[in-house]
Amino acid sequence: MPDQSAIMRMGRDLLVILHGDLDDRTVESIEREVTSEVARTSARGALIDVSGVDVIDSFVAQVLARLVRMVRLLGAEAAIVGIRPAVAITLVELGASMPEVTTALSAEQGMARLRRMRADDSARIDHGNHR
Repeated sequence: MPDQSAIMRMGRDLLVILHGDLDDRTVESIEREVTSEVARTSARGALIDVSGVDVIDSFVAQVLARLVRMVRLLGAEAAIVGIRPAVAITLVELGASMPEVTTALSAEQGMARLRRMRADDSARIDHGNHR
């Protein structure tokens, strides 16, 4: 895995920590590594922490949104945490739309959101309304 990231297991979830400058090739490599690790470990969730990322351009935002969709296709929930105010401003100014992406300010809030999403999915399944 590239030096700009680390994947750690937290129970049945993965914590993916990204930091530094992410170029196009690096972020695509991270995408492959995370999806492989979700599948390999049968993770129930992936928390992607971008608080250490200096710049998120429109391509990186697109790949992160795609990664969230891929993780969901693999049967896990995903959330991005730690978007700094300057990064949020830049993403909005670039018109980078990530409506399907769950976000939270901190890893703690992100884990709580992952738990809620799983509980909501379980309730839908129990009531026969699975998406």
